[in-house]
Amino acid sequence: MTTPDRILIVDDDADIRQLLVDYLAKHGMDALPARDGKEMWQQLERHAIDLVVLDLMLPDADGLTLCRDLRARATSPQHPLANLPVLMLTARGEDADRILGLEMGADDYLVKPFNPRELVARIKGVLRRTRALPPNLQQDSARWLAFAGWKLDTASRALTGADGVVTPLSGAEYRLLRILLDHPNRVVQREQLVELIHGREAAAYDRAIDVQISRLRQRLGDDGREARLIQTVRGEGYVLAATVTGCSA
Repeated sequence: MTTPDRILIVDDDADIRQLLVDYLAKHGMDALPARDGKEMWQQLERHAIDLVVLDLMLPDADGLTLCRDLRARATSPQHPLANLPVLMLTARGEDADRILGLEMGADDYLVKPFNPRELVARIKGVLRRTRALPPNLQQDSARWLAFAGWKLDTASRALTGADGVVTPLSGAEYRLLRILLDHPNRVVQREQLVELIHGREAAAYDRAIDVQISRLRQRLGDDGREARLIQTVRGEGYVLAATVTGCSA
């Protein structure tokens, strides 16, 4: 029998928490409640969580701070929190709120009020994208991909610098880097990246990919005034300006 996905609901509204716990249970998920950041950390210590539904407004710490702290605690690719997806809930639908959530490491966002059916669909979509790479990104004979002094282990998803320091990547960051590494020195259009990473069509206001490119540049130390490794091609997309070599050991 397949183990149900375990979803952590972090919301200070008791009625919303219980509604979502009951609704997700009806759809075959094991949902656990937490009313604030303190209870969130307690649940994460006690249970193996597959996805966190995190409200933006909480009494002890806002969701953006908690999301950032979740990413910061993942000190290695093997850390239990390294690939934990986060779906942010916000009562405001402004671009700034969505962008901030993505900058802090959220995988998706949903604006309140929402239909619980949409939440279930978003959860399933995020989990599917977290667990499976697009067909062209499956692990192949090249266990390691080397570029610009970095080495990416396609099995463990560990990114190692020339100094031997391992940089943890979120699931979305890994998928984004793999796409760029598979198409070095070629422009990859934003719309293609959005579809591969987020599984939805690009919208004029959707800056998800731009934010994640910025985060990836920071990981690679390429976040200066003019990025040299991941370059922006205005009006088209992005290009990885590096030679990529692969090896099996």
